[in-house]
Amino acid sequence: MDNKKEFKPYIPAERITPEITVTSIIMGVILAVVFGAANAYLGLRVGMTVSASIPAAVISMGVIRILMRKNSILESNIVQTIGSAGESLAAGAIFTLPALFLWAAEGKGQAPGIIEITLIALIGGLLGVFFMVPLRNALIVKEHGTLPYPEGTACAEVLLAGEEGGANASTVFAGMGFAALFKLIIDGLKLVAGEVSVAIKGFKGEIGTQIYPAVMSVGYICGPRISSYMFAGGVLSWMVIIPLIMLFGSSIVLYPGTVTIGEIYAADGASGIWSSYIRYIGAGALAAGGIISLIKSLPTIISTFGGAVKGFGDAGKAGSARTEKDINIKLVIGAIIALTLAIWLIPAIPVSLLGAFIIVIFGFFFATVSSRMVGLVGSSNNPVSGMAIATLLIATLILKFTGASGITGMTSAIAIGSIICIVSAIAGDTSQDLKTGYILGATPKKQQFGELIGVAAAALAIGGTLYLLNSAWGFGSEELAAPQATLMKLITEGVMEGNLPWNLVFVGVGIAVVIECIGIPVLPFAIGIYLPVQLNACIMVGGLIRLFVEKVCKKDEEKKKLAVNNGILFCSGMIAGEGLVGILLALFAVFGIDKAIDLSGKLGLSSSVMSIGGIVLFAVIILITLKFSLWKKNKKA
Repeated sequence: MDNKKEFKPYIPAERITPEITVTSIIMGVILAVVFGAANAYLGLRVGMTVSASIPAAVISMGVIRILMRKNSILESNIVQTIGSAGESLAAGAIFTLPALFLWAAEGKGQAPGIIEITLIALIGGLLGVFFMVPLRNALIVKEHGTLPYPEGTACAEVLLAGEEGGANASTVFAGMGFAALFKLIIDGLKLVAGEVSVAIKGFKGEIGTQIYPAVMSVGYICGPRISSYMFAGGVLSWMVIIPLIMLFGSSIVLYPGTVTIGEIYAADGASGIWSSYIRYIGAGALAAGGIISLIKSLPTIISTFGGAVKGFGDAGKAGSARTEKDINIKLVIGAIIALTLAIWLIPAIPVSLLGAFIIVIFGFFFATVSSRMVGLVGSSNNPVSGMAIATLLIATLILKFTGASGITGMTSAIAIGSIICIVSAIAGDTSQDLKTGYILGATPKKQQFGELIGVAAAALAIGGTLYLLNSAWGFGSEELAAPQATLMKLITEGVMEGNLPWNLVFVGVGIAVVIECIGIPVLPFAIGIYLPVQLNACIMVGGLIRLFVEKVCKKDEEKKKLAVNNGILFCSGMIAGEGLVGILLALFAVFGIDKAIDLSGKLGLSSSVMSIGGIVLFAVIILITLKFSLWKKNKKA
């Protein structure tokens, strides 16, 4: 079946409407930087990022259609295309690059410069877009009826429902405003506690919850199933494994600890045991989960890659129609060669010629895999972490056997892994955006240039964002756990130096295998083991709110869909709002302003009073989320 001939987009090929304009570029660049920074902060805190395509789409529709009174759906599509690139590039960068900062903090090397971060992010992003160009016809056009591309299709639906763009945009902006206010109260003015925990006397376990709107929003967007898997992992680590470690080993010294387990608990409570031991178990589970997800995808990977190689010769042979034009394949190949040479020749990038070849080979392979996977299961289930782990293992082994040892070899391995991780993330995002454009009738060539603009804007901002966050709180801290980057660091060290506490790592691997055998998705469960239970509980609250909304509206499918979507838009806004204030508070911390606005000490607030205030504020956050989802009055179009 030739989908290209049968399918008719919303805007016919013969109709010319504005796409790349000054307005769409400026709005797209702003959203790329905003959502890139917000997702960098969120990902470093909770180990997950959320798609920016739909929030960017509704904001662009609200501004272009309502405020500017322009009826240009393809212009709004370019805005979301540019804007979503920032989120994807940030996701790829934060999964790996903070490992270099962690080594610098340990005195093993120097922190990467902003120029180095920018170049790594820029080259990875550009390669991700260019690798996707020859795949568009095979994956988006020829398999239009086979690959649904959930986020891309949903984004097209949002843009097509343009009559409601103003109301939807106001929901996103309301979420940004409320979350900004709550974040300022919790972490700026410090009038209430950001976390409430209860230690069970005599049991050594601990349970509690954070009260941050962005963390709760992750649970709402992911839904009750994924949230429950994460919470279950947290309960296992904090209510089962930590008490067992204390029960059997309180008087012994267990590597990597340097004092007895009992002394660690006496000094820092359950958090000390989590930091010293649980994170290694979680790392083992995460690594195993990533590899398992990759192995399960092998049939798809092999068939996709084979089809892509066969269809590569057809790339660039676009028809005369506007909706069939890609970037010229000769330009694409030339750009890939130039970027490969740049990786090798630019001194700021710590990668050799061998490393550059590894990047190109694995980069195109995983770009193909990523583009196919997001078409089947969506961006949220794309095993980018598994691809990065596999790349890192192979790259580190190759570098070690070719003589690149020590911190030099490990830095090079992380740089290689970073570029490939960004390639995979951007290729997946580009696929979703091209699917949206295919449905709407956009010009592929213009969307691809839009992706390049978004990548460039986000790459210029990500280095400063990482430096700012690290200066304020430090990666690997309670505020910024940076779970994936810490895992990449542990894997690289383990292969290069052999100094991992392998017993703990293999315990995590064993848990992951058991979880896989009983049919539970491993990665969210493993992230739950790795992260503090208070954070997982907050995500679980968001999942329960989503479940409540769905149950209340279960008899009216239309009302249910509307309520859930309103909640997703509001929660997307809350993530962006809290992320931006988080960046602002990081600036305050760097310049010492944070102490001046801290009112907890000036008002003499006790910890119990702040905890009660935190619970009250959390209840307010829940009620406001319900107000903008379940109880929102929607105007009929």
